[in-house]
Amino acid sequence: MPRKPRANPIGIPQHIIQRGNNRQACFTSEQDFIAYAGWLKDYAKKFQVEIHAWVFMTNHVHLLCTPRETNAISQMMQSLGRQYVRYFNYTYKRSGTLWEGRYKSCLVQAEDYLLQLYRYIELNPVRANMVDEPCKYQWSSYQVNALGKASALCTPHPAYLAIHPNDKTRQTCYRALFKHHLDTKMIEDIRQATHKGMAIGNDKFKDEIEKLTNTNMRPQKMGRPTKPTA
Repeated sequence: MPRKPRANPIGIPQHIIQRGNNRQACFTSEQDFIAYAGWLKDYAKKFQVEIHAWVFMTNHVHLLCTPRETNAISQMMQSLGRQYVRYFNYTYKRSGTLWEGRYKSCLVQAEDYLLQLYRYIELNPVRANMVDEPCKYQWSSYQVNALGKASALCTPHPAYLAIHPNDKTRQTCYRALFKHHLDTKMIEDIRQATHKGMAIGNDKFKDEIEKLTNTNMRPQKMGRPTKPTA
């Protein structure tokens, strides 16, 4: 069965998940995280991809980013994946694949859903019971977006900047978004859209993306089509 073509419109944010093969660990030391973050920064700059939020877990990665050139995200992820696999295999005296096939992705409506994706990504270590507060996990963008930590990797999205013009006040307001976890339906919607390469947003946004990319952005209905009644 042919692969579903990726929809990569310029200027539309994307949520990306890259998993280790068979959920195996892709980061086993602090140096692994440092190496991956450094190459992500380099390739994002090279291919003109803006990185807004991220979390590097033991066996997978989440990114929220916006491409500024055609096929920029695909080029970035391919180059990053190959570079990191070479490093990982050499460091740990292994061979073969590290990643679980192609990365998963979905398009994100910036106006109403982007900040939900920020929260989904940066709360990942809390949902995994690795920490009880997102600020305690080092390898995510929470310390940048919520606490003002300097980062050459992060490019703030206009939706994030629109929270408040003042940096300190914006960070305070942003932290307030994390007082409550995402509801179960939102989490499931994000996971389904990402796994199936669709879009997270309202119907108008999905209609616009379908016309722009000529790609279905909604789950297909199960079962045989019903015959119209007379």
